[in-house]
Amino acid sequence: MNTEDVEKLIASELAEAQVTVAQPRGVDDEDHLAATVVSPEFEGQSLVAQHQLVYDALGEHMTTDIHALELKTYTPEEAADRA
Repeated sequence: MNTEDVEKLIASELAEAQVTVAQPRGVDDEDHLAATVVSPEFEGQSLVAQHQLVYDALGEHMTTDIHALELKTYTPEEAADRA
């Protein structure tokens, strides 16, 4: 599964999500990915709950197409503070 397809899948399931997916540095296979997701749906959610929302958006792709996912999730406010 390519990075653009993963971005579109996550964005389609999380309202107003800003999604960036890439291959981690030094990793040369397509089933290891790194994603940064910013969404207002993360407001008031624990980090574990935020990650679960992303995993739910990816559905069975997490077991069939994606072997490993390095995941960073932020609310829009948290993302603005990091800028």
